[in-house]
Amino acid sequence: MHLCMATKTLSVDEEAYLRLIRARKHARESFSKVIKRANWDDGPPRCGDLLNRACGEVTDNTLDILEAAQATDLQPQDKWKH
Repeated sequence: MHLCMATKTLSVDEEAYLRLIRARKHARESFSKVIKRANWDDGPPRCGDLLNRACGEVTDNTLDILEAAQATDLQPQDKWKH
């Protein structure tokens, strides 16, 4: 049985490519492993994060507060723009 992992093709500029190469621990390390090792800023916590941690044990009051917050929530800033 062969297990296949889905892959995506992406384009990066020369500078990004060179950074990925320099970040490898050894010449055979994949770029996927380099990216997974990176320390990414995940941004501020979101309602979904709270619900995931709550394991389904959320009071109606908390749900009302989250629903109100979501109604006024702004789109997150694009982390990829400079």
